[in-house]
Amino acid sequence: MSEAVVTRWWWIRHAPVPDQGGRIYGQTDVSADTSDTAAFQAIATALPRDAVWVTSHLRRTHQTAEAIAAALNQSGVAVPEPLAEPDLAEQNFGAWQGLSHNEVVALRGGARHRFWLAPADQAPPEGESFTHLIARVSAAIRRLVEAHAGRDIIAVAHGGSIRAALALALDLNPEAALAIEVGHLSLTRIDHIDGPGAGNAWRVGAVNLPLGNQPPS
Repeated sequence: MSEAVVTRWWWIRHAPVPDQGGRIYGQTDVSADTSDTAAFQAIATALPRDAVWVTSHLRRTHQTAEAIAAALNQSGVAVPEPLAEPDLAEQNFGAWQGLSHNEVVALRGGARHRFWLAPADQAPPEGESFTHLIARVSAAIRRLVEAHAGRDIIAVAHGGSIRAALALALDLNPEAALAIEVGHLSLTRIDHIDGPGAGNAWRVGAVNLPLGNQPPS
C-alpha cells in the first residue's frame, strides 16, 4: 500500500496595517507595520526551515514575509524568494474600499452583519463576495498543492484568504466561515493528505495561534 503524501500549509496573516481611520482597505495596496522585531523572531522559531514561500501580490504580505525572513536569516537560515500568487489576495470590496463600516451600513440600508460587512453571498459594487473569495483561494490552493506536493508551504496572506482556506479544509458553509477569527501575525496550520484511507483530504492542526503576540483584530 502506498504511503500518504502530506503537504503542510503554514498560514500567517500579515502584520497590522497602520490606522486607516476605520476605513476598509480590502485589496487597496497599503503597507504593514513590521517594526516589532520580537514578534517576527517568535514566528520564525515556529516555522519549518525547508519550505516553499508564497504571498499574495499585495505589499503588506511581501513586507511581512521579508520581516520573517530577516529573523530567520539572523539564525543562519536562508529563505527562498516567495511566489506571488494574486489569487491569495484579500477580498475585493470594490466600491466599498476606502469607506468606513458605518458608511457601508448606510449603503446597505442600515443592515449590519455580526462578523463581516455583509452576508457571504453579497458582492459589493465592482467587487466580489466572500463566497467568490473562497472559490478563488481554493483554486490557488489546489494548484499549489499539485505543484509542491509533500512540501511545507508558508503562505503569508490575509484574514479573508485564511478563512477561505479553512472553509475549503472543513467544508464550511461560507457564512459559518465568516465567524472564524484570524489575528494579525497568527499561525493557522492545515495539512493536505493525498493517499489511501477514507475521509476528508484535509486535516486542521491549529487556528489563529497568536505567535506574534498581536491582539485580535
